[in-house]
Amino acid sequence: LVDTHSHIGEVSGGDSSSPIQPDVRVLDSINVRASSIRRAQAGGITTVNVMPGSGHLNSGQTLYLKLRSGANKIEDLLIYTEDGRIAGGIKFANGTNSLRPGGGNFPGTRAKSAALVREQLIKAQEYREKIRKAGDDKSKLPPRDLMMEALVEVLEGKRMVHFHTHRHDDIMTVLRLQKEFGFRVVLHHVSEAWKVADEIAKAKVPSSIIVIDSPGGKLETMDISMGNGAALERVGALVGFHTDDYITDSRLFLRSAALAVRNGMSREKALYAMTMAGAIMLDLDKRVGSLEPGKDADFIVLSGDPLSVYTKILQTWVEGKKVFDRSDPKDYLIAVGGYGASNDRHIHIDCFEELGGELK
Repeated sequence: LVDTHSHIGEVSGGDSSSPIQPDVRVLDSINVRASSIRRAQAGGITTVNVMPGSGHLNSGQTLYLKLRSGANKIEDLLIYTEDGRIAGGIKFANGTNSLRPGGGNFPGTRAKSAALVREQLIKAQEYREKIRKAGDDKSKLPPRDLMMEALVEVLEGKRMVHFHTHRHDDIMTVLRLQKEFGFRVVLHHVSEAWKVADEIAKAKVPSSIIVIDSPGGKLETMDISMGNGAALERVGALVGFHTDDYITDSRLFLRSAALAVRNGMSREKALYAMTMAGAIMLDLDKRVGSLEPGKDADFIVLSGDPLSVYTKILQTWVEGKKVFDRSDPKDYLIAVGGYGASNDRHIHIDCFEELGGELK
């Protein structure tokens, strides 16, 4: 299973100094011993896109991780691209979370949000042009700018944009920006995708949706539809799923497919969304997303039909190694109990369930 949007590992992103911080790396903030990573393994997640939050127009660089067992440092979970770069994207957002009205340098309105993003991408174009003109003459190179370097990677298609967006008008703003600057993008959440599904399909832009998220909480999600997956499938758009953990517990990820099917999505496309579609969105489809010769041996063992609420994840395997086994008492606690364990893998008493008068 590939989770295209998560916040496991106690990840942090940008601070309150600026609404646009593309130089920030979640690489430097993830706690690999966090219990949330073990819960993701128990949920059958083998590959995950760990992202900073959505309180900024750009909150930093995301990280694609393999949930290997026994990690003690972030390097133990990293994925590398064919050219040796650490695999990851970049997080953008529009709408309520990133507006922060009255928040100093933050935009306050949707129109200003788009203007600020356009301004920074134009600066990145100019920065790239200065580098091109300098050629081999290092004396003519502009001063190194980490923010601009990240945005140039966006412009050149080397770093996928993962764009948090809910309302139909916010979705259309993303599509306009994508058309203007040509960056590669995945739409995330898209609560009102059903209103603009045709436009999403015409733009050939994939969507990563959440179907276990509780509606409400903020006005921009009031029109969320559990039928978003079906609506996007009907128009031929690529659909994946995510947890947005902690919004949805990673252990419930597989139910995303079941709920999508219940609301009109085909069984085939729902299971594809949990696996191959997510791999495509992370540029990892040559390695993960399906069981084929030459690909990583990432898979799960289930007790029954993957769309049944009664089905349990029995085992999770990453690169041919077992990282979760429900029959192991320690792993069982992670699968069924509260928050499972503390960040240092200590078992809490509230993880235990009473069976027949005996603590198990």
